[in-house]
This record gives sequence, C-alpha cells and structure tokens, in this order.
Amino acid sequence: MRLSSSLFSWTRLGPTRLLATAASSSPRVPQTIIEKVVQKYTVGLPDGKVVKAGDYVMIRPEHVMTHDNTGPVISKFKSIGATRIENPRQTVFTLDHDVQNKSEKNLAKYANIEAFARQHGINFYPAGRGIGHQVLVEEGYAFPHTLTVASDSHSNMYGGVGCVGTPIVRTDAAALWATGKTWWQVPRMVKVELRGTLAPGVTGKDVIVALCGSFNKDEVLNAAIEFTGDGISALSVDDRLTIANMTTEWGALVGVFPVDETLFSWYEQGLKKLELRTFSSSTSSSSIPPPPEHPRINRRRLDALRATNLHSDTGAEYSSHLVFDLSTLVPHVSGPNSVKVSTPLPVLEDAQIPIQKAYLVSCTNSRVSDIAAAAAVMKGNKVAPGVEFYIAAASSVVQQESERLGHWETLIASGAKVLPAGCGPCIGLGTGLLEEGETGISATNRNYKGRMGHPKAQAYLASPAVVAASAVKGFICGPTSLDPARLPPTGTPTFSLAIGASSASSSTSSVSEEPLYPGFPSTFSGRLLFAPQDNLNTDALYPGKYTYQDDITLERQAQVVMENYDTAFAALVASLNQQKTPLPNSDNTKQGVILVSGYNFGTGSSREQAATALKAAGVPVVVAGSFGDIFKRNAINNGLVCLECPDLIKDLTDAYAKDGKRGAGGKEGELTVNKGHEIRIGMMTGSITVRGPGGDEKVYGIRTVGASVQELWVCGGLEGYILKSIQSPS
Repeated sequence: MRLSSSLFSWTRLGPTRLLATAASSSPRVPQTIIEKVVQKYTVGLPDGKVVKAGDYVMIRPEHVMTHDNTGPVISKFKSIGATRIENPRQTVFTLDHDVQNKSEKNLAKYANIEAFARQHGINFYPAGRGIGHQVLVEEGYAFPHTLTVASDSHSNMYGGVGCVGTPIVRTDAAALWATGKTWWQVPRMVKVELRGTLAPGVTGKDVIVALCGSFNKDEVLNAAIEFTGDGISALSVDDRLTIANMTTEWGALVGVFPVDETLFSWYEQGLKKLELRTFSSSTSSSSIPPPPEHPRINRRRLDALRATNLHSDTGAEYSSHLVFDLSTLVPHVSGPNSVKVSTPLPVLEDAQIPIQKAYLVSCTNSRVSDIAAAAAVMKGNKVAPGVEFYIAAASSVVQQESERLGHWETLIASGAKVLPAGCGPCIGLGTGLLEEGETGISATNRNYKGRMGHPKAQAYLASPAVVAASAVKGFICGPTSLDPARLPPTGTPTFSLAIGASSASSSTSSVSEEPLYPGFPSTFSGRLLFAPQDNLNTDALYPGKYTYQDDITLERQAQVVMENYDTAFAALVASLNQQKTPLPNSDNTKQGVILVSGYNFGTGSSREQAATALKAAGVPVVVAGSFGDIFKRNAINNGLVCLECPDLIKDLTDAYAKDGKRGAGGKEGELTVNKGHEIRIGMMTGSITVRGPGGDEKVYGIRTVGASVQELWVCGGLEGYILKSIQSPS
C-alpha cells in the first residue's frame, strides 16, 4: 500500500493467534524479534513448538525486580509455604518509591526488606540509589535480547536498550521467587515505524506524548510494540528509554527498540567508565591490575551480543503497522489530567496557562541529558515567583554525573528544590504534591487525576526543557532557544487508518456451554452498577497514597475503593450488598454487586489492590468493554472475574450516560449509575441476563473464563495455587 504523507498512518493486519504454533520442517515459522526473545525464556515447550503472539507460555525471565512492594511480596512468599528463593541471582530489590518517608514504620519496613535480601543472597539497592528501572539499566539487569520483568507497570522502559521488559504483579513475583517461573500470554505484535528526523528542540518525550494523544482508541492496547525505521538511528538511548517507558501509558505491555550501532556505542561508553573505577590504565604498563569485570556489563557479553544480534524474520506477523514521520512533529504537551489528550505546544503557549509547580523527576525524564536540557534553559534565570520547581535525579549515578558537569548546581542556583533520587511526586508521595486548585507541569509519565496530589488539581506532561521554561515564565511555554522557523507547521497530528482482516472473532456471536472446574460458580448474580467511563485507571480504583501502606486490611481497602473516581462508591456497594437480591441463590451461585464500566478498565499501574479492593468490597465480577492487561492479570491472580461485553456497555451508555457518551457520568450527574437493575451471569452458558426495574429482560452473549482461570479462582488465586502445588506430593 502507499503510505500516507500525513504525520501518522496506520494499518491493521492479520488474525490473533490463540495456541502455540508447531514449527514445520520447512519453511521455518517467521517470528518477530520479541517472539524470538520470549522463545529463549520459555520453559516446558514441546520440541518443534514456536512461540507466537497469543500463546500462553511458562517463562523463566532473566531477572525479576520488586521495589517498595517487596514487603507484601515477602508476605505472599511466606504465606504460600515457600522457604527458599529458587534463584537468588534472578531476583533484584530496589527501594525507590517512598524514600522521603523517614517515619519509624517505613524505616523498619526498609530494614526488613534488606534483612530478607541478605538472608537469601539477593542483590539489594537501598533507598537513595535510584529508581529501580534506571538502576536495572545502569547495572545491566535489563540487557539487550533478554527478558526481564518487574512488579511495576513501567518495566516497558527496558525496551529502550533492546530488552523485552514487561510488568508482572506482586503475586507473580512471589511465584517467581519460589519457582523461578510464572505464566504469561504473549501479546499481539504491533510494528511502529519511525521515519525522518526530529526538528531541533523536539524530543523523545514529544514523540510518545503525541502518540498517546493521537492514537487514543486502544490501537496498541495490551500489545508488544517493535520500533523500526530509519528515524531510530538519530534517537539517543535516553530518548528511546523515555519513549519505551511511556508505551505503558499508550496501553502497550512491551516497547522494544532495535539493537543498533547507537546502542552499541552507548554501551562502549559505559565500559570505558567502568574501566576508570581504579587507577589501572589499559594504555600504561602499570602493575596495577584492572578493575573486576562487571557481572553483567562486560566485554565478553557485548561481543557475544554483536555476534548473535537478533532481527525480526521476513514474513513475521504483526496485528498492525503504524508509520510516524518524525520530521513533521512539533513539541507537544499532555493533559490536563490525561495522557490521551495531547496539544501542540504553540497552542498552549498562546493560552498562557499559569502554573504553581513544576517537576523534573521520575524514571521517564531525569537522566543526565534531561537534566542538562533543563539546566541549559535555567542558566542565568530564576524560578518565577509563586512557582515551586522540584528536581530529583533518576539515580545517584545520574546525580553524580550531573554534578560533575555542573548542571545540577545550575538548577539549584536557579531556585530548584532538590528531592532524593526516587519516585516521590510522580507516585504522589512526599514533598511538593499538587494542592487543590493548583496546576503543575511535569516531565513524568502520568497525569491521572489525583495521582500527583489533590484530585482537583490540574497536571500536564512535557519535556524537561518545556518544564524548565514554564518554571521560569510561570506559565506553560517553550524555551527561548526553540526556533519556530526551524519547526514544521503547527497542527494536531493527523493519521490514516486502514482496517484489514478482523483480528479476533466476536466473542458474543454465539453461546455454547462450557464445562466448569469443580467448585467454580455456575452463576454470578446481584445488583448492577454502571460507571460510564473509559480508561478508568488504577489511581481511580485505588489511590496511590494507600498503595504502600503494607498493613492496610482488606476491610480498609473496601472502604477506599474507587475513592479517586467516586467517593460515594464504597458506601453504595456496602449498602447494596446488605440488601437481599431477588434473584435465586444456591450453593453454586456467587452473589455480590456486579460493576459494569467502559473500555480499557484498570489501565495504569501494577498495584494489586486495584483488584483486591474491589473484591474485598463485595464485587465478584467486573464487566467491561476491555481491560488493561496488568489489571486483568491482578484480577485473575486474586480471584476477581473479568468479562467483556461491548453490547451491554453500548446499551447502558445509550440509556444512562450523559449525552449518551462515557466520560461525564450519568444523565443526572452521578458518577456511578444505580437504576435498580439486576444481573445474572451464566458461566456455563456464556450469557448475561439483565433485568430492569420494570421487569424487562435482555440477554447478552459473552466469552467466559477458561478452566485454568477457574482453577485459580477455586484456589483463591495464584497464591493459593502455588501453595497447592508446593504441598502436592511429587
């Protein structure tokens, strides 16, 4: 096909694969580079099987990282009866989220995590060393053509160095500690081709902000993105890390850049720095021995990588192909309060939106080049009156290098307020959070309502230079060095979309009976509540301020569930669950409130409580148009049933959403619609029966959950399943 000359073009290709594919003797089944890497780390495959998108596989990743959530993982690990770490070298602990918290309780938590690491011989990085994702890149745990996972949604960032990084959840982490393995469904593959060169002053942050805002209809939801194209060679590794990091916000589970000469040069520079750790010199005849070889970043490993560099096969299958002309992009700003809204910077500059806070923090944009870009803007300037500008390096290594170069001092001299290397404001913890009515601009990755402070604050995302310039002027703007004459014409990015063969057959076109795993309910029934909202994220489901309170009870989780979306939700669910449902009950029927919502439900972070809080509140099933994969994984691992029924969502939206559209609550202004509907879900028949307050009924078809998911539910989740496996005789 002829590619559009517009900024974006999009083609959707091919069907979804559902089963592991047998390799024929000739020709070989083509694979993408991501599928090849996953194949290396898959265990238990029969000979001749080739890993393809859609396959459910058992993986043994190179490394698994946990951070402040290590405490709850330790509890899960112990509760399942495990006593030893299967592979201590696979496991990495990094403390990074709540590092500003010097309370006795938090310090004791950190001490317990370190003690556990020492007991089991696990690599441990204490508070202050840096954000875990940055540490994993710096220390080579995230390495090209490896598979590394972390109990955090921004594990995608490892793709910036050609590593297949993907998020897992806390229960998965406990399973990996105990067995070295966990389950994974290989995502569908999407090719994103980057062409041309960015104009001066346009950055990797602008690329991903524009992508998130322009393709905001789930085009890459739950996909594995492979970046290709002639435009990649001009992108620095820092830009690639930023883009890969925010493929999470775009909806993807993986975002991988190629292993090219730019990346090899970056590693060569890293090797030279490692050689300077002692007084030894490779060019001198000194008797001083060379420094010890780094266990993961070393000459032998780089040479082996160069000799066996992987590439996607000709004929490899992609569900979609997006083409992006980098030369047509101007700086973009995300928000307010949504990554799915992006605006060309010149448009916002004209509006002169005042800010009260600015942030150069997080694993997205606080590396050496980011700090240098902000320092170049701030040099000779001061933070505007009434504005607070917070800075935190992505790691202690980054801060040390920025101090050596003089950039750190430049920011401090301009009036910036220093925070320790860690997540801090990005996750809504510590000093400098947005207060009610304030507006902030940040170089972080998320601006969901309430994430960086008060739910009634406004948050925008932009590149480090734009954040710094805004801090100087007091309103959202670009730096004076940004030359409009060297930028392409301003305009909202445009794209074309060609849809090919359907990627999946309709799950509601037919209803057939499915066998049930013993003990799994044949029916779920109860009152229907409708949240007319797409992209209902994990910050809305379970606020970040509770996420790292490790001793919070399930009862308390139930009391704060959906607090950032609808403060009345928890009380409403509790009230309805106290009422007797008129629908019949039996030993094989599970009753509770059934929550129905829009598309991409549960997008956002990997916090497990987004699922456990709903279940604890008495919501046994969530029905949505689609789900964020991390949330669905958490739900499956904890026995919360997730079902998709687009037809039901459409009917409820047409009948009860304001103006017939999701996003503004119900017709009467309510955030959660409660009209007295009763719902009955048949798990054998694959049907949903909704009965209105007047007694009228309508039946919808659904695809129910399979036997493996049912078994996890019966066991109480993955934790119970592992306990059962450990206790079963060999």
